[in-house]
Amino acid sequence: MQRSAAAAALLGTERMALLPELYVLCDPQKPPVRLQRLSSCPNFTATLAFPIPSQMLVFSVGDWSGLFRDGKVEVQLEVSGQEVERIGTLTHESRCFLWDCASGDYKGNKSGKGEFSVSMVLHGQVSVKAKSHPNHECKKRKRLKEDMEENICPNKESVKGPVIQQKAKAGKDGALAKAGKDGVLAKAGKDGALTKVTPGKGKRTISGGPTERWGHALCPADSQTVILIGGQGTRMLFCKDSMWKLNTADKTWSPVEALADHSSPEARTGHTAVFDPESQRIYVFGGSKNKKWFNDVHILDTVTWRWRSVESKGKVPPLSYHSCSQFLGELFVFGGVFPRPHPIPDGCSDSLYIFDPQHEIWYKPIVQGINLLHALGWDAPVIFNDLYVLDLGIMEFSRVEVEGNSPTPRTWHSAACVSSSRFLIHGGFDGNQTLNDTCIFNTVTKTWTTLVHDSLPSSPRAGSSMLSLPGVKGDGEDCSSSELLIFGGGDNNGHFYNDTIRLQKSDILDY
Repeated sequence: MQRSAAAAALLGTERMALLPELYVLCDPQKPPVRLQRLSSCPNFTATLAFPIPSQMLVFSVGDWSGLFRDGKVEVQLEVSGQEVERIGTLTHESRCFLWDCASGDYKGNKSGKGEFSVSMVLHGQVSVKAKSHPNHECKKRKRLKEDMEENICPNKESVKGPVIQQKAKAGKDGALAKAGKDGVLAKAGKDGALTKVTPGKGKRTISGGPTERWGHALCPADSQTVILIGGQGTRMLFCKDSMWKLNTADKTWSPVEALADHSSPEARTGHTAVFDPESQRIYVFGGSKNKKWFNDVHILDTVTWRWRSVESKGKVPPLSYHSCSQFLGELFVFGGVFPRPHPIPDGCSDSLYIFDPQHEIWYKPIVQGINLLHALGWDAPVIFNDLYVLDLGIMEFSRVEVEGNSPTPRTWHSAACVSSSRFLIHGGFDGNQTLNDTCIFNTVTKTWTTLVHDSLPSSPRAGSSMLSLPGVKGDGEDCSSSELLIFGGGDNNGHFYNDTIRLQKSDILDY
């Protein structure tokens, strides 16, 4: 089988390490088998024992940014003495598939003796990227004070966010950053960890809009619309101006008024909001309000702008400050805080719950791996800076072994993906004070890099939200996101923010 000359020229071990790991799962009771690369060619293979299974799950784990957008991995089934059968293809957009022997075109021997192999052939050009360094530590944390009143603040006609700038400072070792030829400043600490200091073009602060708040939820509604829901503001009062819409094209905020079949979601904080582009619905789950805790699901139809409360089946505990992501049309809710004993927040969840919107039912999957109770906490004695990854193919958690130093332990920070292999975290609370640092994690090199940039907020804050803005698809243009949005937060000392900051990913990353 032919391969491109570009791929053949870039098959060094160091370069190929930038590609994803390739796996095949033949038996759900056994771990998946990783394909090994053959020397001096772009082929990967795994040798397996007969019989050929009725189904095989083929998937990749890790970074795809090392392979250009038109690159692909062709998957083949090989049996000695028979023709090679092509069973599927992995791409940037489709990184796994389930092969069914019965429904496919395979007509070869399925139950012979000996061995058969699954092979994958790389097609496309490979690129190379740099890496840096990071460690694990933990700190004591304090419990925040709560007020028992509700917000009575009216909407403000014009709320102007502060103009924030941040300068690079000398480290404890006195070493100052120096500019290189590319205009990027970098300072190496004693541990060898690299801090990026990029001048950029300055951030853009959007004026006017919601009142100051933290603990809100932020999600896209289409390629040019972002929705803000809920939160707490001054004197820890719940925001009456609970829902806003940001037009990312003309950079304006406007209040949202939505109808409701029965009632709209009650005021809350620590909830999550997830947008499903297929159904054009926003799913709001959980949160808390003083001594009241929620495990309800509300759906906002962004076509009719109407709320609907879901009478879901199955069991899920009331949760606040959890995480929620969508995968294959379902909502994955992990961790968070729950009342134990009610209504005192003394429980930290390490459980994963899944909501099926089609049947409106909750279920708890069987998940393998390390107990993660310590990773999230409300009144827990410590907070952490460790990382875990959930393999969605085999539903198993595993700890990420970080190379070098990690950011200091924290909670209530904001996070967003900035590329297919990197995510960014900003701010948070370390148990004693709010933070204003920004760090990027590279999932390929397993390293953290501290980022200093004048586009980022310099005021310490926790409970803010960060969102990778949806890309706008044009004629012949890439529709991937190119901007980040940061909104709100608080300094844990009675001051809250309503600044809306947009910054270019190209300013903070070297693609």
